[in-house]
Amino acid sequence: MRILVLNGPNLNMLGRREPEVYGHTTLAGIETGLQERFPQVAFSFFQSNQEGDLIDALQKADVDGIVLNGAGFTHTSVALRDGIASIDTPVVEVHISNIHAREAFRHQSLTAAVCVGSISGLGIEGYALAVQYFLSRQS
Repeated sequence: MRILVLNGPNLNMLGRREPEVYGHTTLAGIETGLQERFPQVAFSFFQSNQEGDLIDALQKADVDGIVLNGAGFTHTSVALRDGIASIDTPVVEVHISNIHAREAFRHQSLTAAVCVGSISGLGIEGYALAVQYFLSRQS
């Protein structure tokens, strides 16, 4: 099983940025945790603050599934939504915080409708739940 974990803008600041919302775990900590928890998965990881880089990563990915935390682009990017829709690889959207319990502008996800599922508000455990979903489809 090959899974791309794709993270959008400002997630490189995890652990330092608003820890009361996003916790103290860094992006590197999430990546290490996934690799340790799921040694049977060949992970690739990519983070960018640039919308086009995320779309390129989606389109170039040769994997069985994509875990996407589009961060702020979730709520604003028709281009990212169209990028997900343009590929056959299943995508699970993940958000560390509960986007529905935050500011009104975060309540709508432009990308969720073209993903196979969306996980929100379960902290960094959401990443592991997305991976478990892909592993369950393999059986």
